[in-house]
Amino acid sequence: MTVPRTESESDSFDRRSLHERVAADLRDEIMSGDLAPGAKLPSTARLKERFDASNATVQKALQLLKDERLVVGRAGAAVTVRDRRQRTVRPAAYMAPAEEGRPYRWLTEAAGFGGRAHSRLLEVGEVVPPADVAEAMGLADGGGAVLRRQVLCIDDEPVELVASYYPVEIARGTAMTEFRKIRGGTPALLAELGHRPVRSVDRVSARVPTREQYEVLRLPGDLPVLRTLRVVYGVWGDEVRPIEVTVMAKAGHLYELQYEFSAESEPGSEPESE
Repeated sequence: MTVPRTESESDSFDRRSLHERVAADLRDEIMSGDLAPGAKLPSTARLKERFDASNATVQKALQLLKDERLVVGRAGAAVTVRDRRQRTVRPAAYMAPAEEGRPYRWLTEAAGFGGRAHSRLLEVGEVVPPADVAEAMGLADGGGAVLRRQVLCIDDEPVELVASYYPVEIARGTAMTEFRKIRGGTPALLAELGHRPVRSVDRVSARVPTREQYEVLRLPGDLPVLRTLRVVYGVWGDEVRPIEVTVMAKAGHLYELQYEFSAESEPGSEPESE
């Protein structure tokens, strides 16, 4: 027989400070739409009653949400929800190469969020990739790959840290090894080289941010990042093999991923995503 936990036992399991728990509940209501853009948050008095918290605790919780730029307000004035900050990303939209003369597809898709989308290149060179990347690429122990690392921004806000790895057999002698942007992005260049992408597999997890992710993405507090390990399979001679493996990190409180699958996909087959 299962014995239900009492409220006090439930509370004791959550070792976060009370102001962090208050912020977490309000954050969830903002992100789910229960507190819509432009809506006023309940008054301090009502929040104190709801969470059995002191005035100082409520103010600390609201400050966390302000730091995350989910709400706006000042002392003595109502705190309101900002225009929707959570962005819905359709990963499959980035797989196809950009049309000739068009920018990298991420820039095109991000334009729908409003603001000016752009990228900043951080590093290019041959490296020994992390173990999960090397495994996805089928590299032998100590095998190298060409890395292109960049940060993607909307206006002046860094929103995604991206590290893309390419087989040296494909990348050497091409613009992928040069410290400059590639018109249309690497998917367009890979297609030009005869390595047309045919399938993409994402593995998504929530992670505690690394020091670099925390600093580059300017994370406001103790929030997770949404980490995606993407393996892109493409034409390679007479085979279909990994032509790109990318590790992407986004601020977890600002993004959701949207996948669409056909109900007609056969069991065990790789479903198509939208």
